[in-house]
Amino acid sequence: MSDRGVCREASHAGSWYSASGSQLNAQLEAWLSQAPSAIRPARAIIAPHAGYTYCGACAAHAYKQVDPMVIRRVFILGPSHHVPLSRCALSPAEIYRTPLYDLRIDQKVYADLWKTGMFERMSLQTDEEEHSIEMHLPYTAKAMESCKDEFAIVPVLVGALSESKEQEYGKLLSKYLMDPCNLFVISSDFCHWGERLYRFRYTYYDETQGEIYRSIEHLDKMGMAIIEQLDPISFSNYLKKYHNTICGRHPIGVLLNAVSELRRNGADMSFSFLNYAQSSQCRNWQDSSVSYAAGALPWFHPDLRCTPLLTPTPEKQKPLFSKRHGARNRHRSIFIVYNIENVSR
Repeated sequence: MSDRGVCREASHAGSWYSASGSQLNAQLEAWLSQAPSAIRPARAIIAPHAGYTYCGACAAHAYKQVDPMVIRRVFILGPSHHVPLSRCALSPAEIYRTPLYDLRIDQKVYADLWKTGMFERMSLQTDEEEHSIEMHLPYTAKAMESCKDEFAIVPVLVGALSESKEQEYGKLLSKYLMDPCNLFVISSDFCHWGERLYRFRYTYYDETQGEIYRSIEHLDKMGMAIIEQLDPISFSNYLKKYHNTICGRHPIGVLLNAVSELRRNGADMSFSFLNYAQSSQCRNWQDSSVSYAAGALPWFHPDLRCTPLLTPTPEKQKPLFSKRHGARNRHRSIFIVYNIENVSR
C-alpha cells in the first residue's frame, strides 16, 4: 500500500526516534516486554508524544493494553503545536509512513467526518511538521503488527477548543468510541515545568510537597485522578485553577466528553493510569522537565458486534465478537487525533 496515494513521510524519524526499522522494532519490543498487561483490551488510551528516549518506556504501559485481534480502527487525537486551530483538522494524506511499515488512513471515515462541516483540512507541510500524531505511529504499528494489513488509522489534529466545542466533538466521536472495533489514542504530555521551556514558562511550586519535582508530581497526579473520574467539567475546573501545562488537554477533553455522552446513555466505563514519569527531576529554578503519563479505558459491553470495515470475503464473514468465540473478524482501521507542543521531550 506504499506505492499509491499522497504519503506523509516519517519526518521525525532519525531525531525523535530511530529511523532504522530493525532498531526501532527492538526498542519497542523491549519497552513493551517490561510493561504489564493490566487492563487489556483497551478501548482508549492516553500516552505521551515526546522523543522516545524520554517517554518510550512510559508509553509502552498504554500500548501493552491494545489487543490487535479486536481493533480495526485507531483514532489518534493529538494537539497542534505549530498552527493555530480553533477546530479540528484532517490530513490530506492517504498513507502515513513509519520505519516499520506504512499505515493507511480510513478514507471512508474521513469522508463522513468531513461531511459534518466541523473539520478543516491541514496542509501536508503542517502535517509533517507536527509531532503529536507521528510519535504514536510506530507504537501503533508495533501494537497492530500481527494484523497490519487489516486495520486503518484516522488522524485528527485537535485545536485550542472551547469547552463547548470539546463537548460537540465528544458527542460526534462518541458513536465511534461505542464501537468495540475502534481504539482511541489520546496524545498528550503532562506538566511542562521551567523557565527554559519558553512556550510555557510554568513554574508552579507547592513547597509543602518538598522538592520541586515532587510538587510537579503532586500537581500532575491531581489532574490524573480527575481524568480517572471521567468528568470533563472537573477537569476543566482543575486546568482553570492550576493552569497545568498539559499540552493534550483538548484531546483529553474531547475523550471525556465522548465518555460522558455514552454514560448518559447507560454505558459503564472506567479509566486507570498505569505509569507516570518525568524527563528529569527538578530541584532548583534553573531546571526544567516534562511529565508523561500512560493510562487506558478498558473494553466494555462484550456482547456487542462490530460492523466490518470492508466487505469481507465469505471465509471471513464471522462475527468479530461473541461471548463464546471472542475476536474473529480481522478487518480494522485507526483514527488519530493531535495535540499541541514542540519540544522533543
